[in-house]
Amino acid sequence: MSITRHSEIWLPGYLEDRLRRIGSSSPKRVWLAIADHYEPYWNGADDATARERVQRWRKAWPEIAARSVKDSAGRSPKYTFFYPQEEYREELLDQLAEMTQSGIADVEIHIHHDREGRQNFIDRMSSFREVLHRQHGLLRSHDGSLKFGFIHGNWALDNSLANGYRCGLNDEITLLSQLGCYADFTMPSGDSPTQSRIVNTIYWCKDDPNRPKSYDRGAAIKAGDGREGDLLMIPGPLGLRWRGRWQPRMEHGELASYDPATAYRAKRWLDLAPRFGQDIFVKLFTHGTQERHSQLLLAKGLEQLFTYVADEARRRHCEFYFVSTWEMFLAIDALRREADPVRQLKFCPTEIATPLPTPDSSKLNPNISGRG
Repeated sequence: MSITRHSEIWLPGYLEDRLRRIGSSSPKRVWLAIADHYEPYWNGADDATARERVQRWRKAWPEIAARSVKDSAGRSPKYTFFYPQEEYREELLDQLAEMTQSGIADVEIHIHHDREGRQNFIDRMSSFREVLHRQHGLLRSHDGSLKFGFIHGNWALDNSLANGYRCGLNDEITLLSQLGCYADFTMPSGDSPTQSRIVNTIYWCKDDPNRPKSYDRGAAIKAGDGREGDLLMIPGPLGLRWRGRWQPRMEHGELASYDPATAYRAKRWLDLAPRFGQDIFVKLFTHGTQERHSQLLLAKGLEQLFTYVADEARRRHCEFYFVSTWEMFLAIDALRREADPVRQLKFCPTEIATPLPTPDSSKLNPNISGRG
C-alpha cells in the first residue's frame, strides 16, 4: 500500500494521535481480535469450492486454537468470521456455528451492496440477522434486542466511495444503529478514499443522513460517558512501519500471504492500536477463505501471530486476552461504564443465542443478492 495515496485523509489524524500519546501511562492489558472478511464464494467460486474453503477452516481452526499459546485467563484464541449476507448457505453457516458453540469462534455480519436502495438494505440485513440467530444460534440478545458486529464490503461504509459506488446510502450509519449493530469494524481501509480521518481511536460516529462518510467525524469514547453518537467505531491499527525497506510502508493490520505476522509487526500493532485508558485494543483483519491467505494462516501463520502478540505483551508487562469482536466490545463498554473488563469477559458465554420472539418466517429471505 502506498503511504502517499490519499494521505491527506489519514496522515493529520495519525500525527495528532502520535502527539497525544506522548507521556501517556503504561498499558496494563492487551486485547486481540481477528475480524475475517470471510467470503467462501470469493472470485466467483462454485459451490464445491466454497464448501472446500469452509471445511478447510472447520478442520484446521479447532486444532490451531487448541495448540496455540493461551492468554492471561488460560483461554484459547478466538476467531470472528464476518460472513457475507449474499453468500448465505445453510450448510456453510452450520460449520461456523459448531465452532462458535465450542467457544473458539464467533460469527458477525458482512455485506456487499451497490445502490439497490434503502428498503433493500433493511430487508436483507433484518432477514440475515434473524436467520443467523434462529437457524444457527448465532448473534446474541443484549439490552433487549438482537445485536451484531458489522464490516462493510469493499470498505464503502456510509456511501464513502464516489457516486455511491458499492453502497448508495448516506444514512447507513443510522440504519445500522436501528438494526442493532453494536459496533462497526470496517476501518482501517488504508490508502483507500474510504479511510476515516479519525485513526487509532475508538469513537462514537454521529450520522448526517444527508451526507456520505459520516464516520469521518466523531467523539472519542470516554470513561463515565453515555452514548455519544449513533454508532461505535472500533478500528484496527493504522500507521507506518520502518523495518525491512528503504522507505516506510503502511501498517493497517492486515494478515495476508504477502504480509505475514512478525515480531516487529506485533510491536507496531501494540504501538498504534486504539488505547482506552491503560488498555490496548488490537483488531486485525484478513480475507481467510482466499487460498493464498488460508495456506499461510492455517499452516503456522496464526499460531505465530498469537505467540508474537503474547510475547510482546509480556515484554511490556501486560496481561493479554484473545477475544471475539463481541467480547472486545464488552471490554470497551465495561471501561466506559468504569467497570472491570476482565470480569465482564467472564460473562460473555451467557450472552450468546438468547431466545427472542419468533418472527414471521415468510419475511426471512437471506438470499437476496446484490454484491458490489
